Amino acid sequence: MTIIVTGGAGFIGSNFVFHMLDKHPDYRIVCLDKLTYAGNLSTLKSVMDNPNFRFVKADICDRDAVFALFEEEKPDIVVNFAAESHVDRSIEDPGIFLKTNILGTQTLMDACRKYGIQRYHQVSTDEVYGDLPLDRPDLFFTEETPIHTSSPYSSSKAGADLLVLAYHRTFGLPVTISRCSNNYGPYHFPEKLIPLMIANALNDKPLPVYGKGENVRDWLYVEDHCKAIDLIIHNGRVGEVYNIGGHNEMANIDIVKIICKELNKPESLITYVADRKGHDMRYAIDPTKIHNELGWLPETKFADGIKKTIQWYLDNKEWWEEIISGEYQAYYDKMYSNK
Repeated sequence: MTIIVTGGAGFIGSNFVFHMLDKHPDYRIVCLDKLTYAGNLSTLKSVMDNPNFRFVKADICDRDAVFALFEEEKPDIVVNFAAESHVDRSIEDPGIFLKTNILGTQTLMDACRKYGIQRYHQVSTDEVYGDLPLDRPDLFFTEETPIHTSSPYSSSKAGADLLVLAYHRTFGLPVTISRCSNNYGPYHFPEKLIPLMIANALNDKPLPVYGKGENVRDWLYVEDHCKAIDLIIHNGRVGEVYNIGGHNEMANIDIVKIICKELNKPESLITYVADRKGHDMRYAIDPTKIHNELGWLPETKFADGIKKTIQWYLDNKEWWEEIISGEYQAYYDKMYSNK
C-alpha cells in the first residue's frame, strides 16, 4: 500500500506520517509538502532515513509536479492535509487560501482520476459550519449542519469540501471527508493559541488573548485525530463526511490560565487585545457518526493531553526556538543543497 500524504511536514500531517509508519510498517508513505512557513522538514527528521518513507518538495497547485509524482508512485490512497490554515493570515491575504485550498485540491483529484486510486481523503475543519452561541451548550455540529462560513479560510475549506463531493458524484471518485475540531499536541506551529502561549510564557512575554478570551473550542489531541483518519481511509464509507471531535470544550482564557499554572508563570502576563474580525464564538462537534460506524472515540482527556503537550514543548525547545528565530527554514537547504 502506497499513501501520498500532502502537507505532511505540517503539524497534523507530520503526526499522521508518524502514526502510519508505526501502525502500518509495511506501507510506503510519500510526503508531498511545499514547505511554506508552516511546513518544517526538521519535524520529519526521525523518519527521513526510513526506507518506507519518501519526502518530495512540491506545491499541490503544480500540476506537472503532482502528476509526475503520481506517475512515479502509483498511490493507492491520498490524504490531503495541505492547506493554508491560519484564520488571521486569511484575513490579510485571502487569495493564497483560495488557490491552495481549492485549486490545489482540484489538482490532486484530477491526478487521482487519471491514475486511479482506492481512496482520496480530504482533511477539513469544523470551521465550515460557522459557530454556535455560548448560551446553547446543548447544540453541536453534526454532519448535517449547514455550511455557514465566517472567514476566508473556512470559506476556502468549505469550497474544497463541496468540490470533493462533486468529484464523487460527477466522476465517481472514491472520496471521504473528515471535519475536525481544534487539534493540539507535539509539533504544533507556534503561531496557534496553545504553542504560542507556551512559548511566550517560557520567555516571560505577554500572552495575547483576543477580546475577553470567552471563545470556546472543542480540543482534540492530535494522535486521536490521526487514529480517526486511519480508520476512515480503511473502513469509512465512500462519499461520506465524518466529524471528528473531542468533547473537550474549553474557553481560550481558561486554557491560557492552565498553561500559566503548569509553567508557574503569573497570570499578569495575560494581555487582552482587540478581537479578531468575524471571530467565531463556539465550536463543538458531535462525533456520534464516526463512533457508531467505525468505533472511534477520543482517548485523550484535555487535562492529560495539555500536560503531555506542555512537557513536549519543554523537552523540545530547540524545535520551536528555531521556528521563532526563522532558522528552521534553512533546514531544507542544509539537507538538500548538495543532493
